[in-house]
Amino acid sequence: MIGDVLTSSILFEALKKEYPNAALHYLINANTFSVVEHHPYIDHLVVFPKEAEKNTKALFRFAKTLQKEKFDIVIDVYGKLSSNIISYFSVAKLKVSYRKWYSKWIYNHTITRTKTAQTPAGLAIEHRLQLLSPILKTVPEILKPKIYLTPSEIAQSKSFLTANGIQLDKTLCMISVLGSGPLKTYPLEYMAEVIDTIVDHTQAQILFNYIPSQTELAQRIYDSCKPTTQQHIYFNVYGKSLREFLAILYHCHAIIGNEGGAINMAKALDIKTFTIFSPWIDKTTWSIFEDNQNNVSVHLKDYLPELYQSKPEKDMKKDSLSLYQLFTPNYFKNNLIQFLTPFKA
Repeated sequence: MIGDVLTSSILFEALKKEYPNAALHYLINANTFSVVEHHPYIDHLVVFPKEAEKNTKALFRFAKTLQKEKFDIVIDVYGKLSSNIISYFSVAKLKVSYRKWYSKWIYNHTITRTKTAQTPAGLAIEHRLQLLSPILKTVPEILKPKIYLTPSEIAQSKSFLTANGIQLDKTLCMISVLGSGPLKTYPLEYMAEVIDTIVDHTQAQILFNYIPSQTELAQRIYDSCKPTTQQHIYFNVYGKSLREFLAILYHCHAIIGNEGGAINMAKALDIKTFTIFSPWIDKTTWSIFEDNQNNVSVHLKDYLPELYQSKPEKDMKKDSLSLYQLFTPNYFKNNLIQFLTPFKA
């Protein structure tokens, strides 16, 4: 996933600083290429073939192809069957991953993930940096993912926005209106209420983050907004590719909405974020660089902890849709208004 690939990219900066002459390869899915494009610390991007995702023979063939590279070190951040197989076939003398009872025999070093964050970076960052402990003399306490846009991309997106009536000297907010699936998407009518609140308090210009296949759902959110809010929404202004989206996001003052790749990308561009977590996603791990000012997040568990009864969030996945219905915007409206204070009209 985009968030995973972007977050794991911090390892390359740490490795390159201690081993500047090392050749660093990053194995990723094709759809995540854009978030690490032009990354100065990554020497080679290796794309995981689609056929290897579903075909075991293709996966083994790909693993043996990588074997020919004769890597010295393999860091398996993914820790799933496909990366286990690739790690197994590697001739690397040092193989590092997270500790799992069924795969620990493949690796020289396995890391037990800490349960409590020690820094503002959060567990998702800290866990990845833990993987460097067998490799680096000094492991950084904090590293922040970064996205590298070119000057031409920034200039082109600026021209695109102004040509579509956006005034860049006024507040511009991106709304992550839809998650990666129904179980990570805040109810549409609730999202419309959130957008109404944003416009009521800021008179901001609003952009929607969605792809063409999601147009119908995005339209339903737009239609549910108040007519006065709709006047602030530039519904048809969006990037046609991930790089175009990133370049547009660069000019926004904040992004607000569903937790996921868009939020993580915004943080990597130093854009303010207000994140609404799905009831079954672990906020403790993914609320990275939270400071209750520039990066704020809300979770149903923050307001109704008794619903969880000491259960881990992932156990609530099957009840996610019904739990979402309980998570009305009124619970976090004051949090949102406070976040919006710097943009107040």
